[in-house]
Amino acid sequence: MPRRHPLLFQVNTRVVLGELGRSLGRPATLDDVPDAFLDEVAGRGFDWLWPLGVWRTGLAARAVSLARADWRDGFRRDLPDLRDDDITGSPFAIRSYEVKAEFGGDGGLQRLRQRLAQRGISLMLDFVPNHMAPDHPWVREHPEWLIEGTEQDLAREPQNWFRSEGRVLAHGRDPYFPGWPDTVQLNHGHPGLRAAMIAELRRVAARCDGVRCDMAMLILPDVFARTWGDRVRPRDGAPPATGSFWREAAAAVRTEHPGFVLMAEVYWDLEWELQQQGFDFTYDKRLYDRLRAGDVAGVRGHLHADPAFQDRLARFLENHDEPRAAATFPPDRHRAAAVVTFLAPGLRFFHEGQMEGRKVHVSMHLGRRPEEPVDAALRDFYQRLLAVLRRPETHQGAWRLRECRPAWEGNPTSRGFVAMSWEGPSGRLLACANLGPSRGQCRVDAAFPGLGAGRVLLADLLGEARYERDGGELAGPGLYLDVDAAGHHVFEVHPA
Repeated sequence: MPRRHPLLFQVNTRVVLGELGRSLGRPATLDDVPDAFLDEVAGRGFDWLWPLGVWRTGLAARAVSLARADWRDGFRRDLPDLRDDDITGSPFAIRSYEVKAEFGGDGGLQRLRQRLAQRGISLMLDFVPNHMAPDHPWVREHPEWLIEGTEQDLAREPQNWFRSEGRVLAHGRDPYFPGWPDTVQLNHGHPGLRAAMIAELRRVAARCDGVRCDMAMLILPDVFARTWGDRVRPRDGAPPATGSFWREAAAAVRTEHPGFVLMAEVYWDLEWELQQQGFDFTYDKRLYDRLRAGDVAGVRGHLHADPAFQDRLARFLENHDEPRAAATFPPDRHRAAAVVTFLAPGLRFFHEGQMEGRKVHVSMHLGRRPEEPVDAALRDFYQRLLAVLRRPETHQGAWRLRECRPAWEGNPTSRGFVAMSWEGPSGRLLACANLGPSRGQCRVDAAFPGLGAGRVLLADLLGEARYERDGGELAGPGLYLDVDAAGHHVFEVHPA
């Protein structure tokens, strides 16, 4: 049975296979991924592996990536010794939901999935519902499934439109930004396109255990209509598609694959909406943004949300879209933010290289990254944190946000603290972090049912601190903390 609050590990397939191939002296496939690597992923307690970018992407998208001088300038910032061979094109401009031949094809993926299953790890893959590669066969075979414009559109907004096969077609886009010039926009107002995309998702679902859906909110009916207006009306006279694509797609997939997991990349406070439409997990960008901004009140307010909502949030400190956490947060703040992020309920989402302290955020258009030294201290911290997240109470236990009271009247520094607990038959954990700008003091509500009024031992699982306190104090005024800025603890709490 799947664990509640699972752990997911994201890997950039192109980069990792490229590095593996250079070590082998030949191109590497999914079959070359070492068993030792999979054993390490399992040993760290991960429930899911997401190898991003396994699908065929074609030549047209890569040609755009090669031709854009502004993009190339950004690539060089990531990779100063950039070569054309390093520019692979976006993995989200998909030409076919078939595994790249150079990665070992669908057979290589099937064998990887089997090796993962032997270790109790599920496989997550990409699904991109909003757009596809410019050389996808549907451009020729089913132009009615695409958003088509006019010569006037192209002249007025050349960043959003392009000419193909004698037509003016839209690039895939987010309504708040220019189009992605290496994609073509799908028309979710056409019932034929909707049926075809559900069929694609069903084929993908036969090869994995779950999918991460790229920019999932873009095809919500109201968002799609606001973005494209009357252009969503089918040009071939077909009746317009109605209702929710996601509800229909989730039902179709789970009829064949009960328990199949859907995770949505989603923004604009539409997380709850997509959860209601069938998603098991939705990105929690809001928590990340508030931690990055140092908005402690916002963090606490966010963690007061309905538990049923929070259980289905995907918490992260970095991913392929966000900058590296080690480059974003100073070292101590990085650790404090990790305690809050990953001890909260929901899916715990980690990115390859995060735990080793990589700082260079490599574009998804590149297949190589620079070498970087391992941050041994950060790696050791994450090893301890992952050991905490392997404990059963962080999956089967009850989570609670704890009150942080002023340590004494007139001391405002308690406002910088966030504290939470996990409790189950296997034990009790109390996590605390000072996210404020300076050293602070507070009293944390540390009452646990059945703990009693005797002596209580608090042992920090992330450090060496051990404290013995009176159980009556923990249940009364609360546990007194005096912690440096970005200080943090995860205490195991039990009778002394």
